Amino acid sequence: MYWLALFRPGDWLVAALGLTICGVSIPLAWQGGVAEKAVIKRGGEVFAELDLSRNRQIDVPGPLGITTVRVEKRRVRVVSDPGPRQYCVRQGWLARPGEIAICAPNQVSVQVQGGKEAYDSLSY
Repeated sequence: MYWLALFRPGDWLVAALGLTICGVSIPLAWQGGVAEKAVIKRGGEVFAELDLSRNRQIDVPGPLGITTVRVEKRRVRVVSDPGPRQYCVRQGWLARPGEIAICAPNQVSVQVQGGKEAYDSLSY
């Protein structure tokens, strides 16, 4: 640890300032708006828009069968899907604007939308 002796007071100040900026920017970068609705698409077209303030369950028909989507406590999830790998079911609860679950074999997707999205589904 001989390199610590090479640090001068200005170096410590720059390191502390850099860490402070990183610490402050992380919460600001992930800050998103409030989730307002869930958009369910089937075959690339909008099948339904669900208000997240109402608890409900909806069945979405697709080429392989029925995909079941549930809204509960201002969040949404795919409960069941006839696809073989179940990736969209394992995605779990979606609560932030911009989050998405895609059931590719059945051509169904569920995306949370709100006032301000923290990120888009491609950068996630």
